[in-house]
Amino acid sequence: MSFLEKLRERYATKAMNGEVVPQEKIDNILEAIRLTPTSSGLQPFEVMVITNQEIKAEIRKIAWNQSQVTDCSHLIVFAAWDNYTAERINYMFDLTNEIRGFKNEGWENYRQMLLGKYPQRDPEENFEHAAKQTYIALMSAMTQAAYEGLDSTPMGGFDPKALDEILGLREKNLRSTVILPIGYRDADKDWLVNLVKVRKPMEDLVTIID
Repeated sequence: MSFLEKLRERYATKAMNGEVVPQEKIDNILEAIRLTPTSSGLQPFEVMVITNQEIKAEIRKIAWNQSQVTDCSHLIVFAAWDNYTAERINYMFDLTNEIRGFKNEGWENYRQMLLGKYPQRDPEENFEHAAKQTYIALMSAMTQAAYEGLDSTPMGGFDPKALDEILGLREKNLRSTVILPIGYRDADKDWLVNLVKVRKPMEDLVTIID
């Protein structure tokens, strides 16, 4: 199926059946996340993949008791950097130079520009910038899940401070931003499964400026 056909087909699954997803499919989703474009190529986030039912049960308590959290096969938690630091910026630039096998003057000048700007900004501003990058990765994960024949449900309805505590994210200088249960729908319990997808008409969404 084409990309657009997959977007038309997928929906935010409201009930999952607990069936375990093959690891190969999860690996493909994680690779899609890894390949996601991010601002300046910094990839300012990490992902946690949770299959432990006790931990998922704890997260469900602080996620509006949404059943998908415990009934999914794998729960992916996106966690953004809490700040941009020189160490984090240099790591990605050094990694780029190592993999490409050479240094580029323009690239090194860009490194110095970021080092002279990002670490000096307010940490909250930097976190908000990093957090936005996780939503790009979220879309990659959701789309790849659809290609794998899986269901997913993007969720922002949770207590991020509580989730950070459950997973010990603050100690890793990370903060949770969005979670994504992945699994298989329970069609008999999912009230949304047979409803028509509703989106704005194109003319109400897009303005052409020429």
